[in-house]
Amino acid sequence: MADLTLKTAAGKDSGTIVLDDEVFGLQPNVPVMHQVVTAQLAARRSGTQSTKTRADVRGGGRKPYAQKGTGNARQGSIRAPHFSGGGVALGPKPRKYDQKTPKKMVRLALRSALSDRAAEGKVVVVDSWDFEAPKTKDAKAALDALGITGTALVVVGRDDAAAALSFRNLPKVQIIGPGELNAYDVLCNEWVVFTKDVLPAGTPTSATAEPADTAEKPVAATKSAAATKSAKAAEGSASDEAGDSADQESAAPTSGEAESKDEQ
Repeated sequence: MADLTLKTAAGKDSGTIVLDDEVFGLQPNVPVMHQVVTAQLAARRSGTQSTKTRADVRGGGRKPYAQKGTGNARQGSIRAPHFSGGGVALGPKPRKYDQKTPKKMVRLALRSALSDRAAEGKVVVVDSWDFEAPKTKDAKAALDALGITGTALVVVGRDDAAAALSFRNLPKVQIIGPGELNAYDVLCNEWVVFTKDVLPAGTPTSATAEPADTAEKPVAATKSAAATKSAKAAEGSASDEAGDSADQESAAPTSGEAESKDEQ
């Protein structure tokens, strides 16, 4: 965990804040950043460019002149690619340039870019902007007080409308929301400015242990279920035995019936 001085909008120190090593303390992975940035730029392409081939161009259905006897090269259509007004050979057609990038690679690229800026000391965390009204003059004064020169990426919360309206007219400042933060915009700007409430943090790895009584409840429930099941099985076997004995008694002849059979 690295400590960073927390600043105010006036450029004064307001304490210290801890930067998460999972976000700002990684070794930058350059190949992953290159792949993610390439995919992001490719996704911006509309892919709507189109050209007409010789089959799409109007005209040229008739053979321009005879195959032989004219002294010219043989031609089948005046809309071939080498004719003026003919079709385009191997021209672009509408297509998609999107690349599938795993989410883990996108997160790693963003964290690598933030770690690179943090290693260069180009990450600034502000307590809050506290702009009473949207004023570009106040935003420029705040950046000058913080010592930010050159291009800057300012991460503004959704509820901080005054700050977003104040920074949007500055030519070297790019405004972005915390949910839209990406590796390309971080790498395109020299500075990255956060407020304390939108500072990204890593995934917590510690897990709370379950208490002993809650851990024993499933075992007790299992024992009670097993006891209930065994009791039901015993009742079922007892009822089966009673039914078998009743069947045997009904099938056996009575003493009166046995004597009548003997007399006959």
